[in-house]
Amino acid sequence: MRKIVLSTIGTLGDLHPFIAIAQALDRHGFTPVLAVAEDQLDKCRAAGIQAVAVLPGFDTVQRRMGLSENAAVKRIMSNQIEMLEQVLLPALPECIEKLEAVAHDAEAIVASIFVFAAPIVAEKTGVPLVSVVLQPMAMLSAYDPPRTPDFWMMRHAPNGAIGRAWNRIVYATMRRAVQIKCGPALARARARHHLPRKSARRLLEASDRSMLTLGIYSRHFMPLPHDVAGNTRLVGFPIFDSQSGAEEILDPALSAFLARGDAPIVFTLGSFAVHCPGNFYAAAATAARAIGRRAVLLTGGRDAPCDEDDVFRCAYAPHSLLFPAAAAVVHHGGVGTTGQALRAGKPQLVVPHMGDQYDHGQRIEQLGVGLSMKAHRFTATRAAGLIGRLLDDTSYVATAERIGRQVSREHGADAAAAAIAHALGPVQSNAAPVLPSVIA
Repeated sequence: MRKIVLSTIGTLGDLHPFIAIAQALDRHGFTPVLAVAEDQLDKCRAAGIQAVAVLPGFDTVQRRMGLSENAAVKRIMSNQIEMLEQVLLPALPECIEKLEAVAHDAEAIVASIFVFAAPIVAEKTGVPLVSVVLQPMAMLSAYDPPRTPDFWMMRHAPNGAIGRAWNRIVYATMRRAVQIKCGPALARARARHHLPRKSARRLLEASDRSMLTLGIYSRHFMPLPHDVAGNTRLVGFPIFDSQSGAEEILDPALSAFLARGDAPIVFTLGSFAVHCPGNFYAAAATAARAIGRRAVLLTGGRDAPCDEDDVFRCAYAPHSLLFPAAAAVVHHGGVGTTGQALRAGKPQLVVPHMGDQYDHGQRIEQLGVGLSMKAHRFTATRAAGLIGRLLDDTSYVATAERIGRQVSREHGADAAAAAIAHALGPVQSNAAPVLPSVIA
């Protein structure tokens, strides 16, 4: 048994790639175990992967915050420090204990950079660590820095030697802020496990203990920057696409809606922002009707599908099955949804609500496959204008289709599994070989 523990924290955009990689590792002859939040266990197990809880579910976070789900989501989206203070740091002590227990006989730990316990457990136990970066901005490159409101002061490409030097100064300042905010909690956690004191400055980055760092997004979305560590590889988007965890098909009512008319505009807010959508879906339906287009609204929750002739509402539909049937995709900019829309070859309107979503929106614009607008500016009139522009300007459609063909040729999950297997040493595998060009 070559056991590998995979651990992540966050929304379905964080979880789904790890399920895909776990399934690929199983095909490559390993025994994967997912170490995730309590409320994600059922999905992992339904996908055929062993799973243990090492983190609390979001209901625990809500109780700690003393807020309803809607209010807790809204606060976290409005202030990224809340994610550190209410989600990541409070879970650290318990996560270390539980992750160490599940990893004691593992051959490797494969963990999101936001699972702060993973480098500590790897250091304490000697188990090799693979760091996983889901978002391009988390590479923290001086050549290609984040494009979000929090990083407004950065100098973007082409930025020259002076601009890159400035970006490094900004990163150093931000790392000092991370030390001030997170240093005491990290020191307490390490002391409890008899580990030497260590700076928290690079807590939000790939660990220096990593034998391998995987960027699990497409090189066509963001190429690997020149200043990343030499052990960093891009593998493409690992695709897993199921609400239940098991294999899914489109709802027959949705299939019938798609079959009886022109390609619709798909509107979705993912699995987090959907809990406080404001007027997004009302404006979406109005915008689609204003330009004479049909629409599919993925509204979350447990509401039954509703067919309004020109608008179809449902909680969820597998993106890999729905997006190829769309004319365009309007979404929040989560990395998973962005990757699915790129893979489907569809123009995108990105409506970012928080964090990396702004960066993804800017990259979509730079690629020429879509447009971006801030969530507070999303009205029916503005959305109708931008969606109409996407569909009327054939360059967006042509570029999206071209990049879609490139992205769809990547096999991110198998490429990630192959890179991990190569780093650990030979293993018998029944999986199809992965083309070397998949790994950048």
